[in-house]
Parts: sequence; C-alpha cells; structure tokens
Amino acid sequence: MNQSQASSWTSPSSALSGNDGEEKVEFAAGDGFPLRGTIFRGSGNGPLVLISGAMGVPSGFYAKFAAALADAGSRAVMVWDYRGMPGSPAPKTWRGSLRARDWALADFPAALARLRAEAPGHPVAGIGQSFGGQAFGISGVAGQFERYTFVAVLSGYWRNMQNPLRVFSAMQLLGLPVTLAAGRTLPFMGLGDTVPAPVYREWAQWCRNPHYLYGIGDMPERERVRDVGKPILSIRHPDDPWGTEKAVEALLAHHMSARIERRVLGPEQTGGEPVGHLGFFRSKFRNDLWPDVIDWLLDGPAN
Repeated sequence: MNQSQASSWTSPSSALSGNDGEEKVEFAAGDGFPLRGTIFRGSGNGPLVLISGAMGVPSGFYAKFAAALADAGSRAVMVWDYRGMPGSPAPKTWRGSLRARDWALADFPAALARLRAEAPGHPVAGIGQSFGGQAFGISGVAGQFERYTFVAVLSGYWRNMQNPLRVFSAMQLLGLPVTLAAGRTLPFMGLGDTVPAPVYREWAQWCRNPHYLYGIGDMPERERVRDVGKPILSIRHPDDPWGTEKAVEALLAHHMSARIERRVLGPEQTGGEPVGHLGFFRSKFRNDLWPDVIDWLLDGPAN
C-alpha cells in the first residue's frame, strides 16, 4: 500500500464525487485541529457506521467497504483520516505537538460527532482496524455506539508478535531513529501513508510497554476501557504476524465489561488467499469475509 492508493481530496463545497451519496467533508477536533473524511450515504435506515483505520493506512483504503455498508442498508458511513496523516495534514503550527493519543482522545470523538450530525439520535455502530479499535475504548465516546467490530485489533507490545525480535529491531532500533531524523516514517518501513515522527515516537513507546497503552502512567484515559459495556465482535486473522492470538487476547482482556464475540477469519474462508494484518478490507474478499460482518454491524449480535 502507498500514498497513491489514498483518495484524492476535493473541497466539500465541490460537487459530490463518486456515486450520488458520496461526499468529502471537513470537520474539526475539539482542540480545533482540521480533519477530513468521506461520507457514503445509503438509501436504507440502518445504523450510521464509523470506520476508523489502522496506523498509517489512508481512509481511501476503506472506501469500498464503506460503499458496501451503504448499499446493504446503512443510512450513512464515514471514513476519515487522523491528524497529521496526508489526508488530514497538519498546519505548520501543529507539527511539533502531534501525539498518537490525540488520534483516540480528540480525533475519534470528532469523527463520531460529524457522522452523528447526518442523523441526530440515529443508532450508530463502528468498525476499527488495528489502531481504529484501540481508540474505541479510551475515546470517552464508546457509550454512544450500539456495537463495535474489531478487525486485527491487538496489544502492540513487541513480545506478543509472531517474530518479536524482528519487530523490535524494525520498529525500535531502525524505524524510530530514522523516523525522528526524517520527521516522518519512510516508505521502506511498510506503514503505507507517512506517519508524523511525534506520533510514531509515542506509539513506539507504547509498544515497549508490556501492557501497551494501558501501562502508560500519564494517560489516565486508559482506565475508560474497563467500563465499556458494548457488544464487541473481535476478528482475528490466523496469518497476521502482528495480530497473533496472544496479542489480540492481551488487548481484549482490558475490555472487562464488554460482551465479546470472537471470530477467526483467514485463508480457510478465502480459498487459500492470505489475509494478513490489513487484508480484510480488500475488495477481493467482499464475498468471502464481508457479508457476516456487515450483517453484524447493521443488525447486531444474533442473541
């Protein structure tokens, strides 16, 4: 994945792009940071759905899944980009103050508020990949969702990974100094879109902690996750080198009040096609992996 895969930006004052229900939007986080996203409006009356992406993945990567949700009956679906990412670039005055935690504590609530403005009072569901699920429990707005799906959502502590020494070397010994020197992640690091150095630095700190972000002392918001009582569908991929069973369960253990349903989706469901850490949202899996998850988001758990 690279930056060319991200959807090109047009002003929200422009004509709607793509199908008749797709619109680029601008909104602001609570601290005033300008953010951008895309709303896909459906003709049904199903719940609104917020899609929150993985670290370094542009919102355009989730566009086809969002359109599929809208076609399946969601009233509106939104994809969006975190602060400092190319899709929501940082003004010069903000570049030194970016933090990974603000993606969850400031940006995530703002994205939810913008989506809810489409239909105030309407039910809302959510789905997050990797960081997009980690943000849910600490955001302070988890209670506004009817339910939430985790896709490859895990504790990022390096020892939980399939190849822990390789991960530690790539992230901490090579990736961290290179990122700090360049001011951003570089393409060879495999994160897709560039991630600002201050964000990467804080994320790398979390990944050195055995309890990941839940072990960070100056982040009291981490305690919010204990009280999230919403239904969660957690999807793990058996061929995901990051989202191992150990890493996924380490994160789910902090969601003490949630009703968690676990599913394993991978090559066994795709005719041998690898899924890995990011593959779920690729359109080639729309028939193999998407239908049951879309039904869960729109209709809720079976019982």
